[in-house]
Amino acid sequence: MKKIGLLSDTHGFLDPRVFDHFSNCDEVWHAGDLGSLKIVDQLEAFKPVRIVYGNIDSKEIQLRTKADLFFELEGFRIWMTHIGGAPPRYNPMVTPRLKSETPDIFICGHSHILRVIRDKDLSNMLYINPGAAGKEGFHKMRTLLRFNLHDGVISQMEVVELGKRGAIEV
Repeated sequence: MKKIGLLSDTHGFLDPRVFDHFSNCDEVWHAGDLGSLKIVDQLEAFKPVRIVYGNIDSKEIQLRTKADLFFELEGFRIWMTHIGGAPPRYNPMVTPRLKSETPDIFICGHSHILRVIRDKDLSNMLYINPGAAGKEGFHKMRTLLRFNLHDGVISQMEVVELGKRGAIEV
C-alpha cells in the first residue's frame, strides 16, 4: 500500500502544515505551478516526490521536473500533467492520448478547482484535481488531498482544507 499526498498550484507559497498533513504519506505528488524552486527542494527533502511543472514555472523548475508523468503504481496506470482540463472538456492537447491510452487515474492542476470524479465516457477513469494549496488565484479555500493506493484499489480519499486563500494560519 502507498499513502499519497497530492497538492497543486502553490504559486510560491508552501504552507508549513503540508508537512504535518503529509507526514504519514509514502510519496508526495505536486501537479504543477510550484512557483519557486525552493518548493521543489523542500518537497524532495521531505519525501519521495513526483512533480510536474506548470505554466508559471521557471526554466529552473522545468529542468528539475517534467511536463507529464506516466507511471504505474499499486496496480494503477497514472498520468499527471498540469493543464488537463476536466471532464467532459479536456485540454485538446491531452484528449487524443486520453482516448487512446486511457489511464486509470488522471491528475492535473491549473484550474484551482478541487474535483474528484469518474469519467464514465473514458472507461470510468478517475479524474483528480486537488485544487490549489497556494495563496494566489481565485479559489476560496486552499486544499490538499490524501489517499491510499493498494492493489488496484483507491481508498481513504480525504480533502484537507488549509484555510481561506487570504488567511494563513500557522
